[in-house]
Amino acid sequence: MESSIILTNEQIKNKTRRIAYQIYETNCDEKEIIIAGINGNGYVFAQNIAAILNDITELNVVLCEVKIDKKNPRKEITTSIKSEAYKNKPLVLVDDVLSSGTTLIYGIKHFLEVPLKRFNTAVLINRNHKKYPVKADFKGISLSTSMQEHINVIFDKNSAQAVLE
Repeated sequence: MESSIILTNEQIKNKTRRIAYQIYETNCDEKEIIIAGINGNGYVFAQNIAAILNDITELNVVLCEVKIDKKNPRKEITTSIKSEAYKNKPLVLVDDVLSSGTTLIYGIKHFLEVPLKRFNTAVLINRNHKKYPVKADFKGISLSTSMQEHINVIFDKNSAQAVLE
C-alpha cells in the first residue's frame, strides 16, 4: 500500500504553535496550566506544546505523562504527577491522533475523578471516526479518512511528519 505525507515537519511546527497560542488564549488569566500528554506520541506532542507555551507566556506550565494501555484502555491509568498537582487547575489532555476516541475518552474519564478548573483536549490530527462522543477542542487538522487507512505521526529528534498509509 502506498503512503503519502499529509503533514511535513514545518506544517507540524506551525500547527503546534497555533495550538499553543489557542491554549494560552483560553487560559490567559491563569497562573498555572497542566499539559497532560498520553504516553507515546501524545506525550511528545504535549512536550512540544509545553515548550512553546514556556516561550510565549508567563504561565507555569506543568507537563504530565498519562500512562494508558492503548490496546486495553480499561486497565488502570496512571499519571506522572499526583492528582493533587492538577486539582482545581486548568488541564489540557493531548494526543497525536484522534481516531475512534477510545484512548481520549478513557483519559478524560481518569481526570473526571479530580475536580478541575477547566478541561480541554488537543490533538494534532482529528480523523472524524467517532466511536465515543469526544471532541478535540484544539486540533491541527481534520481529515476524513477511511477506516482502512492509518495515520502515523513520526516524531524524530529534530523533525516530524504525519503519514497516511
